[in-house]
Amino acid sequence: MKKRILELTAVTIAALAFVPLFARPITVQAAAQDQKPSYTIPEYNAFQAANAEKDPAAKIKLLDDFVAKYPSSTLLQYVYQLYYQAYLQTKNYPKAIEYADKLVAMGDKIDTATTIQALQARVSSFSAMQFNPQAPDANAQLTKERDAALRGAKLLEAFPKPATVKMSDDDFAKQMKPIIASFYAEAGNADSLLKDYPDAVTALKSALVDKPDDGVLAYRLGLAYINMSPPQALDGFWALARAVDLKVSNTDKVKDYLRSQILSYEQLGCDNLVDAQLNELLQLAANSPDRPSSYTIPSADELSKISQSSNILTVISDLQAGGDKTKMTWLALCGAEFPQVVGKIIDEQKSEAVIHFQAYFGATPEDIQAATTANMDVKVWTATPPAGSAPAAGGETQSAPIPPQPDVVRLSKDDAIQFSGKLVSFDPSPFMLHWDQVKVDPTVIPEAAGKGKGVPKKKG
Repeated sequence: MKKRILELTAVTIAALAFVPLFARPITVQAAAQDQKPSYTIPEYNAFQAANAEKDPAAKIKLLDDFVAKYPSSTLLQYVYQLYYQAYLQTKNYPKAIEYADKLVAMGDKIDTATTIQALQARVSSFSAMQFNPQAPDANAQLTKERDAALRGAKLLEAFPKPATVKMSDDDFAKQMKPIIASFYAEAGNADSLLKDYPDAVTALKSALVDKPDDGVLAYRLGLAYINMSPPQALDGFWALARAVDLKVSNTDKVKDYLRSQILSYEQLGCDNLVDAQLNELLQLAANSPDRPSSYTIPSADELSKISQSSNILTVISDLQAGGDKTKMTWLALCGAEFPQVVGKIIDEQKSEAVIHFQAYFGATPEDIQAATTANMDVKVWTATPPAGSAPAAGGETQSAPIPPQPDVVRLSKDDAIQFSGKLVSFDPSPFMLHWDQVKVDPTVIPEAAGKGKGVPKKKG
């Protein structure tokens, strides 16, 4: 995800978006009848020869000759335009940037439309060239690109429809939107590479205003949010989900990356819980470009606080509460390990390598002793299945995660059970906690010729 993400969003010289509205043959403005031209006839003829040349390499040679002969010519603004266009045609992007920058540096000597076109040529050239982030002047290059892109966006936003353009103001504004978006997009890319993520977010959001259905922009915005310090994770998740919904390139990889980021943010004990969250996020983001303030995903710190304040009694109560209480509790505690859980065996289900004790846990020993229905399914391995054997009943895994306890077969209905284990799932109705990786306390397992001593007292 850290590789350069400057895909081309600006246009190349072959399809400059300004062409239908602004482009015009480069012609030297004629002097008024009572004014003497600011250039000589040989100077003018040399320029026109370069202007008429179709081969870009030959054009560049003629332009070089012109500048050598007339270094202070008043025709330089037109020469610089020819230069950057020819260099774009030859894909010499650094030189195209050089001459676009020279033209822009002329300031008030050139009109706004010419400035905008030069800025666009500069921005598209930087996007197209092979940028080296290890170059000594890498930051300077990126800063110049960012500043040029922002200047182009601002100038174009304020640019009035030319009187010669035969279309409504609204239609003109619509045609300018993707061009403005390309400027902001490139500014956002440059800011991201500069690790200036807050400004990258600002620029990319501005780009999305004019191109709300651009999956690449949404993807870059998501990365910028996530890389902020501190990360704006929720907004980042939302933007990445938008990118997936908009079918950005490598959609499956982006979706996998989003899933991994949510997992890292929550640090869940049960990875599979993130799938429902991801699906919900994708559905919601498909209908809204901006994350509503009501949408949230709990952080690892929030879930840790729930986990630290919980015990088996509160877990059962909270999981039966329903709504957000149940959702948050399960996110926090799925996969959590609990020591010294006590209960009474209500029933048991045995298979070749595992036994499921249907047990009950309550608030007091008396409550446990009086129980007739189970609220816990306690899975205990009694043997290690041989490699390649068929799975046990109920689709159990083929290898024991902890050493098996064959002696637990001596436990039976109404016996006390005390164990440590991991919560792996629960059924809301009828309520049932499911335990795996269980280690039964040997002291409650009857001797071969005897029975257990009753419900052990709850510790702590």
